[in-house]
Amino acid sequence: MQKRSLVFIFLIWVTNLLSFEAYAQDPNFHIYVCFGQSNMEGQGTIEAQDTVAKDRFLMMQALDCPALGRTKDTWYPAVPPLSQCHSGLSPADYFGKTLVANLPDSIKVGVINVAVGGCDIRLFDKDIYQEYQNTYQEDWFINKVKDYKGSPYAYLMEMAKKAQQKGVIKGILLHQGETNTGDTQWPTYVKKIYNDMLTTLSLNAEEVPLLAGELVSIENSCCGSMNPIINTLPSVVDTAHIISSTGCTAQDTAHFDSEGYREMGRRYAAKMLTLLPE
Repeated sequence: MQKRSLVFIFLIWVTNLLSFEAYAQDPNFHIYVCFGQSNMEGQGTIEAQDTVAKDRFLMMQALDCPALGRTKDTWYPAVPPLSQCHSGLSPADYFGKTLVANLPDSIKVGVINVAVGGCDIRLFDKDIYQEYQNTYQEDWFINKVKDYKGSPYAYLMEMAKKAQQKGVIKGILLHQGETNTGDTQWPTYVKKIYNDMLTTLSLNAEEVPLLAGELVSIENSCCGSMNPIINTLPSVVDTAHIISSTGCTAQDTAHFDSEGYREMGRRYAAKMLTLLPE
């Protein structure tokens, strides 16, 4: 009888050990949650230099993309597109590449990117998102929202929770605002979404800053007038930091070009590097 009890205890111990190993977080795997609208999706032309994978930089695939040989919720070397199956270069690309180039070899970086071109920021509000599912009536917009099961916020959080089984979330990246140009309530909307994310993922704001990028700011840009409003975000969210778009080149009045995306990504990374504990 005593022998059976010892065997039973041993089996429980082995089961618990295997379970722990399967879901143990690696503190050296730094994960970043990215969301927003078209510029975070990535609209830049993917050039040869962008397709070179960097050691220790990974992406969690957001959608099943058979043509790319990728499956949802799976980690891959971070080669664009990092958002949807047919999106382009985004700030997330050179954000991750710049981080791994400047962090110790022991650190891996992973990104999760869920963004919806043309969306109002409130599409990511878990309580009222249904009111903003039809920001545009066009099929392209409706289908993008459907791809994220109708709730980009819930979809992103589900992915982030799976990612937390492997690593530690270190920051949240936002690029959005074109659709909300002129809305002075935008920082308040963002604050709620950020706080909801922290609560959903059991994170502390002091350990997980919010990095928000300015919109295209070239002369005659569609939405550069939103940047002063975006710059008020740190007065509403203590752990928010603004990434300047000054000098970043663009392909049209709303979207950066490839070099503009690379530079924005580098700037997001440069700020993040100052916020990571030494």
